[in-house]
Amino acid sequence: MNKTYCPSLTEYKRRLSREVKIGDLPMGGLNPIRVQSMTTVDTMDTLGSVEQTLRMVAAGCEYVRITAPSTKEAQNLLEIKKELRKRGCTVPLIADIHFTPNAAELAARIVEKVRVNPGNYADKKKFDLIEYTDASYAAEVDRIRERFRPLVQICKQYGTAMRIGTNHGSLSDRILSRYGDTPLGMVESALEFLRLCEEENYYDVVLSMKASNTQVMVQAYRLLVQKLDSEGLQPYPLHLGVTEAGEAEDGRIKSAVGIGTLLEDGLGDTVRVSLTEAPEAEAPVARMLINRYTHRAEETDPILAINSDSAISLELLADSSSLSEANSSEYNPINPFQYHRRDTHEVANFGGLNVPRVVTDLSRLPRLEYADLRAAGHLYSSFLDKFQMSDLGADYVYTGEQPVPFMLPNGLREIVTHTAWIDAGQRADHYPLLTLDSYMIDAPKLHPELNFLIVDRASLDRELLTHLRPERRVVLVLETTNAHAMPEMRQAFFALIEAGVTCPVLVRRIYPMSNPAQTQLDAATDVGGLLIDGLGDGISLCTDLLPISDQEMLLRDIDGLNQLSFGILQAARTRMSKTEYISCPSCGRTLFDLQETTAMIRQRTDHLKGVKIGIMGCIVNGPGEMADADYGYVGVGKGKIALYRGQEVIKKSVPEAQAVDQLIDLMREDGRWVEKEFLEQPVAG
Repeated sequence: MNKTYCPSLTEYKRRLSREVKIGDLPMGGLNPIRVQSMTTVDTMDTLGSVEQTLRMVAAGCEYVRITAPSTKEAQNLLEIKKELRKRGCTVPLIADIHFTPNAAELAARIVEKVRVNPGNYADKKKFDLIEYTDASYAAEVDRIRERFRPLVQICKQYGTAMRIGTNHGSLSDRILSRYGDTPLGMVESALEFLRLCEEENYYDVVLSMKASNTQVMVQAYRLLVQKLDSEGLQPYPLHLGVTEAGEAEDGRIKSAVGIGTLLEDGLGDTVRVSLTEAPEAEAPVARMLINRYTHRAEETDPILAINSDSAISLELLADSSSLSEANSSEYNPINPFQYHRRDTHEVANFGGLNVPRVVTDLSRLPRLEYADLRAAGHLYSSFLDKFQMSDLGADYVYTGEQPVPFMLPNGLREIVTHTAWIDAGQRADHYPLLTLDSYMIDAPKLHPELNFLIVDRASLDRELLTHLRPERRVVLVLETTNAHAMPEMRQAFFALIEAGVTCPVLVRRIYPMSNPAQTQLDAATDVGGLLIDGLGDGISLCTDLLPISDQEMLLRDIDGLNQLSFGILQAARTRMSKTEYISCPSCGRTLFDLQETTAMIRQRTDHLKGVKIGIMGCIVNGPGEMADADYGYVGVGKGKIALYRGQEVIKKSVPEAQAVDQLIDLMREDGRWVEKEFLEQPVAG
């Protein structure tokens, strides 16, 4: 099996893609990774669209996408463009098209780029399973190609670029019938359109493989790159995005897990972070993700740091075979196109079939009291003298040299240094953290059930790997000080796999708290990227610059990292600990206030652990785009909502004022509703 999909798995090397000109701002090739977003104002509101576009550009957007659901909106793109140019704004505009080829053909004569979705451009989406013969399938493909050909010819004539953007949730019935709801189906959906583009000698194409499920999204992009190379197609630039990521911290974490993983692989030429917020809030998050790799490229590969003003022409590298050679990769012991968790044996409740564990670091607290365990998700009531564990309650706390001076609540375990464990009389409810020296040289008496051993990539030499192969009492704590943390830690996992070591691994990362927003994105990328590939049996996040003199501030920081740990596990689809909202970022098609509605639904349902709720502003984004959701809330008309169970519509045209109550009634019918008061009972300490 050909697993090659990126330039390197062990160091940062950006994939060299073909350059595509989009107005006066080219993408791909040696150009920087670009930032883009999408307007939310009605496209027929010319001045509103212009004002919002100007705010987006001021926030850092380099391309602005505007929906064109019909020819009426497509024609008005000309008025929007005229007004922007009149105000001195030359940002390239992108028309977003679903279902309406005639709107795409009109928009392609006006804007710098059009986006089409191959799942609904000329194909059908009725959730029907159709049996195709090879001949009938080929006939359908030919029909779609002929419907698509005029757009390709117009784009070629007008110098308009195109994004062929597959969405996981809107694959056509035809694709689903042959390939299923899979990354391969997503890739093939785009390649059918792309092959026609190349037949027409049209190459100004950008590709995307978006999904709300980060595992599916990452696998699809990787498979796309592999398929482009194996078929001898051009290495087209990639537009990265997690669709319907949601809002606030959850949306940022989910975006970073998906987008950051691919950026670590060296993939991606433009980024859109889809948040259920004002579009100008998206660009700064995208820039924070991108900047990490801009600086990394400057440090590790000077040729990729050349900016768009460079006189170097990509034509020197236009031959696909040259680009393929430039994008070669080394051996990969895992399957990057399908999720499989690394095989491990069980040690206590780590590894095996256990969900990944969360370890919260309390070792920096100068003193520890009952109430302080709230930072680890365990809430103490002095009135009841009992603990209550939230859904984000840590599995373990690390206290270093200072063991907890009181009885821990049920379900919480403690890790201490090996010295503290020995000094405390090797208590059964304590588990020792060992250094390599104490483990290999001193050969101390180990805990009979569970021990933690700190390692890094350099320490995993032949001697240690041989020693660890039969070990059944140890969980490895993998650390790194390398700025390129994810590739180095991935190397460590590869070494364990190749040596046949099946010890569970707790991934520990240390970040400065000088910029919590950046820490959020960096941790989601570093750890989430490993989890996406099935690497890691636990997560422990801590900081090295915490002000220990201010206990309350320190506790807030620890609490934030604890919540971040659970958020990363959920975003990577490896541990579901809270309600998930798959909400679209809004656009000119939206039929209700998405931010207000999402907040209202969250307020009523955020206690439903593991339930996924899709909140879609229009039928374009639902039900297909919420394919991963258990329930759906979809705008179908002014003041009218459709409610879904999975992808099946259950109630049509529900008045908006009643829709949330009826959504809850639907969950209640399915036995998935729990009243909040039943979740707030304390548990004994």
